[in-house]
Amino acid sequence: MNKSKVFPNLVDSHAHLDFDDFDEDRESVLERAQKTGVKLIINVGFDLESSLRSIGLAEKNSFIFAAVGIHPHEAGKAAGDYIQKLEEMAEHPKVVAIGEIGLDYFRDRSPRPVQKEVFQQQLRLAKKVNLPVVIHDRDAHDEVTQTLQNEGLPEAGGVMHCFSGDVVLAKKVLELGLYISIAGPVTYAKNIALGQVASMVPSGKLLIETDAPFLPPHHLRGKRNEPAYIRYTAEKVAAVRGKTWEHIGQLCLENTRELFRI
Repeated sequence: MNKSKVFPNLVDSHAHLDFDDFDEDRESVLERAQKTGVKLIINVGFDLESSLRSIGLAEKNSFIFAAVGIHPHEAGKAAGDYIQKLEEMAEHPKVVAIGEIGLDYFRDRSPRPVQKEVFQQQLRLAKKVNLPVVIHDRDAHDEVTQTLQNEGLPEAGGVMHCFSGDVVLAKKVLELGLYISIAGPVTYAKNIALGQVASMVPSGKLLIETDAPFLPPHHLRGKRNEPAYIRYTAEKVAAVRGKTWEHIGQLCLENTRELFRI
């Protein structure tokens, strides 16, 4: 790799490296991430099993930390004792958040009332265990923001991951006290709205992520995403903010450490 393209400080604030997409070359993926300058990865749980795998990854790798939670797709399958199990996981020293949690009205893989109930219960758990939340919101903007207004955020705060709204929604999310995380779609030529959001988020509330293995940057669409590709998102965010990639990389690394208390 050309040395001029190596990022000295980068972060991937949201990835799913425990997924079987990485079973054949996970160690190589981690090596590439570190060579690209990724200093920190938050691996985020999808269900109870994924949450446990995330903890396992964090135990084996000093630069990986875990979030544990039930994704809205999995809400309908959540075991009766899932809150108790998540609370037990939250005691692990490398668990830094409850997530990802929220609502998904695009796929509707779980009944909407069940999604909402599981979302609310996990918000309450986050308050109890004093951890920030990682929020998933797809085609459910009004319902997610209303739930957050009604329930309130944990004192530890949280992030709207893989932000997919416009500037109007971004302002509502920021008023709630959330961070906003920008992912690979900001590099897509037609996604002008996300570029506008990336340009206006206050410096202290900005994060970047890959959501690997999903949402690779524009020139890699159709391929598996991985943390090493975070540099392309950082480049685009830097461009729309009139900053250097060094600045964005360091800023988002510091913000991730602050939010997740690392």
